[in-house]
Amino acid sequence: MNDTTAKDGRKGFLGWIERTGNKLPDPVFLFFYLIAALVVVSVVCMAAGVSAPHPTQTGPDGSPVVIGAASLLSPDNLRRLLVDMPKTFTAFHPLGYVLVVMLGAGVAERSGLFGTAIRAAVRGAPKYLLTPVVATVSMLSNHAADAGYVVLIPLAGVLYASAGRHPLAGIAAAFAGVSGGFSANLTPGQLDALLFGITESAMKGSGIDSGWTVNIAGNTYFIIALLVIYLPVIWWVTDRVIEPKLGRWTPDAAQAETYAEEDNPLSAAQRSGLTRAGVACLAVTGLWLFLALGPGTPLLDDGPGSEGKRWFERMNPLFQSLVAGFMVLFLAAGWAYGAAAGTIRNHRDLVSMMAESMKEMGYYLVLAFGAAHFVAMFEWSNLGLISAVHGAEAIRSSGLPLTAVIGLIVLFTAFLNLFIGSASAKWALLAPVMVPMLLLLGISPEGATAAYRVGDGATNIISPLMVYFPLILVFARRWQPDFGLGSLTAMMMPYSIWLLITGTVLMMGWILLGADVGPGAPVMLDLPAVKGP
Repeated sequence: MNDTTAKDGRKGFLGWIERTGNKLPDPVFLFFYLIAALVVVSVVCMAAGVSAPHPTQTGPDGSPVVIGAASLLSPDNLRRLLVDMPKTFTAFHPLGYVLVVMLGAGVAERSGLFGTAIRAAVRGAPKYLLTPVVATVSMLSNHAADAGYVVLIPLAGVLYASAGRHPLAGIAAAFAGVSGGFSANLTPGQLDALLFGITESAMKGSGIDSGWTVNIAGNTYFIIALLVIYLPVIWWVTDRVIEPKLGRWTPDAAQAETYAEEDNPLSAAQRSGLTRAGVACLAVTGLWLFLALGPGTPLLDDGPGSEGKRWFERMNPLFQSLVAGFMVLFLAAGWAYGAAAGTIRNHRDLVSMMAESMKEMGYYLVLAFGAAHFVAMFEWSNLGLISAVHGAEAIRSSGLPLTAVIGLIVLFTAFLNLFIGSASAKWALLAPVMVPMLLLLGISPEGATAAYRVGDGATNIISPLMVYFPLILVFARRWQPDFGLGSLTAMMMPYSIWLLITGTVLMMGWILLGADVGPGAPVMLDLPAVKGP
């Protein structure tokens, strides 16, 4: 980038964000520093007699049990830390969920299925429908891990250039969908397994006797609604705001040759692979439906004692099996595609792809080690539940309507997202207090997770600390060599503002209406009702 653009990109509020964020430690060490601070706070709070009434437990006389802060330097907690360290790490719920899903997703990605499916979805779209097609596929591509960033975003630039439109508008639309619409989709996926694993840890660590069980389909209705409202936002901003500002684009000879070479049709083997992958997806879906719908089937709880249960309670085994279901779906589809396209020749290739996907999870394992111990030690100190009880009481005393509270939480998450890009790191920090606090206010764990997701995505596209930000800059400079950090931030700012506004309004409206955010997942949940009939 040129000097002027580089300097402009470091001025003002976004420049402050970049400078401040760069001073923050790596998220792994951030958890270790937070653990050290938590130890000190736990000792001080115990000495000060900090306590709160337990929201669901009562003593023999019917009065609430009072829970006090516990020192993390007590002999019991030190023994637990050192003796149970392997158990604390392996019992961290998101760890197993994510690793299982990635065994299948790694095959689908490395076989070429994700990349080919993305190309097939956007190639040949009519010029006037190019933006909505790119935006929709971008949001759906979040199931494809990194493929949305490394395949779709540069491809969108090529497609716009081929259609005689400005390629930077295509890059902007795709980036807004892949990253800004990070949680919008038609079905749950890897992100749901990750986030709900952390939500489950927060609920178990809170000590609230809620009877709640994890359901990774618990945000399905909400993420579909996000896709529906984000699509016209990205379409309007791209065609009515961004592209007119970019002006008419005239390619030079090298650029014309670039998109002529890259906009190639799919090969016969790739088309055959997509067909076989589609058949595999239908077969796995049919298998799961068969295992869930018939009487006496393993994924339907219809045995003795289930007569009084509501339909979604009887479907809990199905919801809890979706992690395994997505692993099998991705694995079968990736294997079917690879066998037809020639990228998987035998079972050894398949095993190699699964092993490679686990190698790439190395950083996540290190991050999960720090996050697991932070969440566990927060539970041992009782500070999470105490903070949730006092926080909920403070919100009640403030007189703020619940819709305003949830809107402020979304905005706070969006602000924090500017500095900490990792979705798992942010939610592991926020969930131990946010989930039980909102539950005490009547918002379900699924509702709390949905609110977090809105803020987690909207500001990705304007944060220079987002890991793919430099890569998007490289893609843009292929078409405009002087395009810099400030240029990219300015181009994406309208998307970020409108995605945040519409997502926040949607979340507040959902709370107001009290609609379910997913199958068997009400957004509002009174704590007495949570205890059970």
